[in-house]
Amino acid sequence: MVAAAAGFSGGGLRDMRSFALHTITGRWLMVFASILILSVSGATYMFGLYSNDIKTSLGYDQSTLNLISFFKDLGANFGVISGLINQVTPPWIVLSAGAVMNFFGYFMIWLAVTGRIAKPQVWQMCLYISIGANSQSFANTGALVTSVINFPESRGCVIGLLKGFVGLSGAIIAQLYRAFYGDDTKDLILLIAWLPAAISFAFLRTVRIIKIVRQANELKIFYKMLYISLGLAGFLMILIILQNRFTFNRFEYISSTTLVIILLLLPIAIVIPEEFTLWKAKKQALNDLSQFKVVSEEPPAVELPPQTPPPVTVSSEKPVACTENIFKPPDRGEDYTIFQALFSIDMLILFISITCGVGGTLTAIDNLGQIGTSLGYPTRSITTFVSLVSIWNYLGRVVSGFTSEFLLTKYKIPRPLLLTFVLLLSCVGHLLIAFGVPNSLYLASVIIGFCFGAQWPLIFAIISEIFGLKYYSTLHTLGGVASPLGSYLLNVVVAGKLYDKEALKQMETLGRTRGAGEDLTCSGVHCYKMAFLIITAAAMFGCLVSIVLVIRTKKFYQGDIYKKFRDQAKAAETDMTGSTFNETGVVQLKDIEPKPPADVAAAATTTATATTTTLNGH
Repeated sequence: MVAAAAGFSGGGLRDMRSFALHTITGRWLMVFASILILSVSGATYMFGLYSNDIKTSLGYDQSTLNLISFFKDLGANFGVISGLINQVTPPWIVLSAGAVMNFFGYFMIWLAVTGRIAKPQVWQMCLYISIGANSQSFANTGALVTSVINFPESRGCVIGLLKGFVGLSGAIIAQLYRAFYGDDTKDLILLIAWLPAAISFAFLRTVRIIKIVRQANELKIFYKMLYISLGLAGFLMILIILQNRFTFNRFEYISSTTLVIILLLLPIAIVIPEEFTLWKAKKQALNDLSQFKVVSEEPPAVELPPQTPPPVTVSSEKPVACTENIFKPPDRGEDYTIFQALFSIDMLILFISITCGVGGTLTAIDNLGQIGTSLGYPTRSITTFVSLVSIWNYLGRVVSGFTSEFLLTKYKIPRPLLLTFVLLLSCVGHLLIAFGVPNSLYLASVIIGFCFGAQWPLIFAIISEIFGLKYYSTLHTLGGVASPLGSYLLNVVVAGKLYDKEALKQMETLGRTRGAGEDLTCSGVHCYKMAFLIITAAAMFGCLVSIVLVIRTKKFYQGDIYKKFRDQAKAAETDMTGSTFNETGVVQLKDIEPKPPADVAAAATTTATATTTTLNGH
């Protein structure tokens, strides 16, 4: 930024305005805006912090709470609507719609939990949380998909970085709410309602699709942002440990949160110098091109004999219907239509793997509070578990995104193989919960958080690589639809019902009967043992299914999957050759040697064209 200030010494206010306009419309500020939007859009991962308020305030049992949790997952992952809207509208439309939905959904939940409105019906609570959670898919589509389209050759890093901030958002919001409201988790719902909406509205016009231009240091810039995010994650981890061991007062919460905000805003220190470098190169190109003066004598007019216009032919071909080639998809890597992708075997395999893998880890995350309570952990430790999940959710996303990009680029290791390993690792976390090993819930939280986060960059990158980017706004949401299905089967049908069954059994053993409106509470290892054994089996099945995708796509990933994007970038650079820049943008120059059409050249053989080009007046 010091270099930027020095660069304005000769140009004054005019250069400052030009640089400000360049930065506001630049690709890197768009990435920074996407980071901020997604860093507060992970409220669905904090359900474990405020779920107990919903349960106790409204008198729900565990099955009802898990039903609400399912609709939360359904809303968060049903992104088809946002994808279809984004196909035909600019990203700011999607972001603004998501902001309105976020505020409405969570604000209504806050009103219900705090008793400011009459107790809503269960279906109304399901509707509210579904609307609020669905705003996350709008934020993902508007910010994440736009960034992938703008940086197609670095998509693994882009997805890993941005989805990493989504995973980190739980810990970020947890620190913000303690600084704003103290320890009242009901007010956490209010913060979740207004903060993401405010940030989305602030950057509505910043996030947009920009023409693909490949930069040589593009990957290095993403790595710099990764290092900052790692520093933020490490600082949050230290805060979580300290807050678990000591009692913070309000001033200490405010001080630590201020440092979190500074680290969150630190990528702007990378964005401004990078945009300044690009602006300076652009300005230099303008100065160099202004040294040239192009003078062109137009050829004299030549009369041509009248020509008979060619007969007009009407094509008898019928337009191809969008459903005609459903079962005849193009080669992998080309642009599939929505229906071709939907009915492809590759998408079916991915769907099953996501249902088993994401559904199982999401069940563990949503029930983390109840799991900790049933195993006898103190309340402070349960808050620690949720924060650990958030931190390792982030680490899983950035590690899988950047590592898979490196391994794919250098060693041609396919992303589906890494997805298989992640599903296998998640089984370890499920088994630790199932057998209730003493103090193992800390390690289980780390494994579950890492595996849950690591799956998403791999899934979204695989979809973009196999099915193309033309309909990526919609196609990436098809993978997300499997998540609520897995959550319903494993969370509501399996975990919720088995928990309530065990709780009723314990009440019968004690000779008690359940009173009206009394919530069911279960204690001991058996509360979740059978449920997580079933979840482990499901994850293992998803692992085996994903191996099939590894075999099917092995040849595809051994090729150069980014070649066409490099060709597009080269074509864009070629188009910019012979272009000059001014304060309003890019102005295309005419050819230095204008050539007449072929038929004119043939008819006028005696025509002379003189073109004189002078350099610096010579």
